[in-house]
Amino acid sequence: MVDFRRGITALCMLVLFAGLAAAQVGGTGQQPLVCSTNVTVTPSLRNEGFTEQTGDITISCTGGAPLAVGATIPLVNFALTYSNTVTSRLLPISGSSTVQGVSNASEALLLIDEPGSGLVGFGPSLAQTLCTTPLTGCTAYVGVPAGSTTNGAVTAVGGTTPAPNVYQGLVNGNQVVFQGVPAMPPTTTGSRVYRITNVRVSALTSVAGQAVSANISISGATSLPLQNPTPIVGFVNPGLTASVGTAGGTAQCSSQTRTSVNTITFAENFGTAFKTRVQAQTNNNYAGQIIPPANTPPYPNNNTNQGVPGGIYNSESNFVFPIGSSYAGLTDFGTRLKATFTNVPSGARIFVSTANVNNNAIPVTPPANPGGMLANSNTTLAYVGYAQLVNGESTTYSGAGGFAGALVSASDNAPGSSGGTVPVAEVSISGGTGAAVWEVVNTNPNTNEQLKFAVYVSYTSQVASGLPGNGTATVSLSYAPTATSGVASSSLPIPRFSVDPQPARNLFTISVCRTVLLYPYITNQAGFDTGLVVANTSLDPYAGTPTGGQDGKCIFTYYGGTTSAPTVPGPPTDTGVIKAGTVWANTLLNVNPGFQGYTFAVCNFQYAHGFAFISDVGARNIAMGYLALVMADPGTGSRAANPFGGSITSSGEQAAH
Repeated sequence: MVDFRRGITALCMLVLFAGLAAAQVGGTGQQPLVCSTNVTVTPSLRNEGFTEQTGDITISCTGGAPLAVGATIPLVNFALTYSNTVTSRLLPISGSSTVQGVSNASEALLLIDEPGSGLVGFGPSLAQTLCTTPLTGCTAYVGVPAGSTTNGAVTAVGGTTPAPNVYQGLVNGNQVVFQGVPAMPPTTTGSRVYRITNVRVSALTSVAGQAVSANISISGATSLPLQNPTPIVGFVNPGLTASVGTAGGTAQCSSQTRTSVNTITFAENFGTAFKTRVQAQTNNNYAGQIIPPANTPPYPNNNTNQGVPGGIYNSESNFVFPIGSSYAGLTDFGTRLKATFTNVPSGARIFVSTANVNNNAIPVTPPANPGGMLANSNTTLAYVGYAQLVNGESTTYSGAGGFAGALVSASDNAPGSSGGTVPVAEVSISGGTGAAVWEVVNTNPNTNEQLKFAVYVSYTSQVASGLPGNGTATVSLSYAPTATSGVASSSLPIPRFSVDPQPARNLFTISVCRTVLLYPYITNQAGFDTGLVVANTSLDPYAGTPTGGQDGKCIFTYYGGTTSAPTVPGPPTDTGVIKAGTVWANTLLNVNPGFQGYTFAVCNFQYAHGFAFISDVGARNIAMGYLALVMADPGTGSRAANPFGGSITSSGEQAAH
């Protein structure tokens, strides 16, 4: 697939440069100078992105009057005004520390005649040479460069050294300016091509489907008449749809060990929304995340494709070119996906899968060579979209470990205390907040991928101390790193994105332990009264596992009526705090005189047991007692409804005593 794309690119370039190899045919008269623009690939730009790659613009010029050997070539300025803010990285001028605020020299580049492309013609065969004075440009003269048989741009009168053919753009707001670019008419020798590449823009200011355009103006010592001066360089579309499964739940009084609570999903909305740092060209591990050694053009480690003008890379990086100790076009990392956890109850520990999963019990089988080229192609059986946990949203690949040094190793497996198969690592939580970040290491541009990651919770129940806390943990999902700045910068990472615009989603709930008791019939009418009892048995062990002391109160809610108001049940009864290991007892006469019907007692502890005793006053003639029914608890929605633990999925009553 990579070779096919290269072939298409090469074919387009051959058409573009058809005139570079031979003189134009038809007439000996001078042709007027005319230039036209083209955007070979108009990409989709992620609406969430601050630093989205625009399509390369080529300006192809033909005709014009010939210049005499030794003449100074007129210099022109190319000013491109984009419809969006330009956010290309600011770089020092080669050999200088000057950056933002003085020169605004950037990674945006203008290349003359596709140097280094290897296509037919003298210009494409030249090495890529930087003009080191972007504030003023580089003077050039008409001469015969070494290796050429026709006139071309050289560095000195009578010299043969080819003039610089790579120029840095100066960024200011939504404009990029290339100063002092020599404009030598191609006359009858074919075309002269100017390529503008590595221009990034903020797509946040655009709406879905909106086009991003560039208005081109050319000024200086000569005129370059330009056709189609406002090309479209991209279309803005949402790149990510993120979702969370049904929020799981656990009970405060039941300790958990890497218990599965949810799955989060990141889905790309178009095939190139997820990208590796560079395009992997070998099947070595992490070939798509490699770091270039300083000052080694073209792109090193045998990945020469990202030094080819006009190459289609489908990576976060674009055309990579060394400038001093920096690299124009090279991003800090590939696409990253972030889960930001909030409102995590105190005492709860969160674990996440270190790579994407099929579900919370089964991990995705990793590629044989993570980050290698074979796993990026759906023409092979080895293809699999793959992302791995990294140790921060802005962590760069520094040190001898490179990308592998940024990975987070699994500390255990999940789910459960043993037998789980999903490698997991703990998320650092502080003040109820933490984040997990995964980087895409294998992706296919022809597939809309969904990457799922599993979430688990652990805690030791200490109910007497109020641990873990009760409540619902939430999560926000976005690309990473997130930022608030949409301006060109020398220090902010590339790529960078906006925060999740959606409200935080429910992830899991830790519910207070409680027991719901039903007293099916109670009465304080016709000479009868009912004794009500609640026993707090939370100190007692069950199956060898003590629940811990849970102090709490019960609220009795009545359904029925009184003798004076048959349809009015009377107010609820608050028992006050019932200490663990004690019993609360009272009569209906005292708590709701004249009532007859039934009542629910909701007790804020586990385990509660109830008893009712109905008799005539003094229990002289008729008496009956029964145990209150322990009901399934729909109110907490997540704790084991069985008062003795275990999982009950039915929404019906337990009818247990």
